[in-house]
Amino acid sequence: MSHKIVFYETTPGGNDLRPNKSTRDWMDNTSESFAYRCLPLNVANAHGWSFYLKHNISFLWTGGKEKHAIQFRTKSKIDVFTIASSIFGHGIVTFFIKGIFRTEPGWDLFISGPPNQPKDGIAPLQGVVETDWAPYSFTMNWQMTRPNTWVHFEAGESFCSVMPVPHGYLQNIDPYIVPISANPTLQAEHAEWAAGRQKFIKDLGVPDSDARQAKWQKNYYQGKTVDGEAGSEDHIIKLRLKEFTRQKEDPFKT
Repeated sequence: MSHKIVFYETTPGGNDLRPNKSTRDWMDNTSESFAYRCLPLNVANAHGWSFYLKHNISFLWTGGKEKHAIQFRTKSKIDVFTIASSIFGHGIVTFFIKGIFRTEPGWDLFISGPPNQPKDGIAPLQGVVETDWAPYSFTMNWQMTRPNTWVHFEAGESFCSVMPVPHGYLQNIDPYIVPISANPTLQAEHAEWAAGRQKFIKDLGVPDSDARQAKWQKNYYQGKTVDGEAGSEDHIIKLRLKEFTRQKEDPFKT
């Protein structure tokens, strides 16, 4: 079953809104790009859509709580304050989102920085907005963490990621903590995996070993249990989100 999400632009053409990239520079720079062997990272990278900057922008925070304690600059020939500003003070940078989201009834929008993309000197703040009714736009806020240090965002860099989530669904989840012995099947499978994992890590140091040749264990990546059986019929290896398409008519009225 498909669901709709619509972004109503208040500044036509002022937004670059696309699916989150599955790649990250820091993952590219790991030895043999080994970070991409972690499937949970790969899939999380692509969760949601991002706003990408059309211009570079830099910030410096003096450490004060005043609004003017943050300096802004850009190399582009635009007013830097059309991109971001200091509204709250306390080292918080506010990026402007030039439009309003609307989701289907019962769906909120989780707002954050791009997944698995840490940035030195600044940290994204998360928010949840009830976009199935609210006629209000929102902003994306980042907290400066290091005084007297310039933080740079480049053109083409994501500054805000959005992902629809069911409204209040976490309140309807019943959480439990039980000893693993309460599930003998899971306990046996985990023990088998743990033993195999320890042996694999040990064998990585042995020249010409099977582990050295394999380089990494692929069961989870391939969606297989420790016995090599399929763990799920809809195991996801790569997430492919649809692009936002421009239309003249409101999809919620069709």
